[in-house]
Amino acid sequence: MNIPSSIDLPTPPIGQNVEAAIQALLRADAVCFDVDSTVIDEEGIDVLAEHLGKGQQVSELTLAAMEGGMKFQEALAARLNLLEPSQQAIMECLEAHPLKLTSGMADLVQVLADQGKHVYLVSGGFRIMIEPVADVLGINPRNIYANTILFDDAGKYAGFDTNEPTSADMGKPKALEIIKKLGNYETMIMIGDGATDAQAKPPANAFIGFGGVAVREKVKKVADWFVTDFSDLLQVLQYNEK
Repeated sequence: MNIPSSIDLPTPPIGQNVEAAIQALLRADAVCFDVDSTVIDEEGIDVLAEHLGKGQQVSELTLAAMEGGMKFQEALAARLNLLEPSQQAIMECLEAHPLKLTSGMADLVQVLADQGKHVYLVSGGFRIMIEPVADVLGINPRNIYANTILFDDAGKYAGFDTNEPTSADMGKPKALEIIKKLGNYETMIMIGDGATDAQAKPPANAFIGFGGVAVREKVKKVADWFVTDFSDLLQVLQYNEK
């Protein structure tokens, strides 16, 4: 494996094709991140469910979706129908429990931006909850691909937008196809913790699995490179600056 010795990676690094993933990261012009349990250190919908007093039921559905045992669109519809979150309830949830960035995330996004790499958030979560996270990271809201909860005129839950690519299974590869076409990108990376993130290669040139919040064995087995700390990616990118 031809990884420069000056890059201090875990020994041995974990993944199906670590060298290819590192080289892809070095030359990437677009880096796409999952949000829940990747950019943030929890599952946004579970936070909302706890706030609404329905944490256990929703957590079980979230786990089924992340482990790949339930089609994503089925889990999404089931969870939202259970919660029926109003716009006010979501705002109150975010005020009471601001979503927290995973350790190293802010530094990683800054380095990517400094190197001219475009950063996208591609999530099966909800745009209304992700936009404040993107704002903290300095990511343009146009670079968010996520699900849109619909509300009626009174702010009550009225379903979700099924036209969003991330609203159904295999939605992340569809979102990355759109990103690639609109940005005319040559090399794209997908980074995430779940089975739906692994699906994004292709069109992603490499899939980096993240286990810093939750280790999912199915994801670990298929990832080109599997990391548990964003410092590994930072070390690679900083080597690129030398």
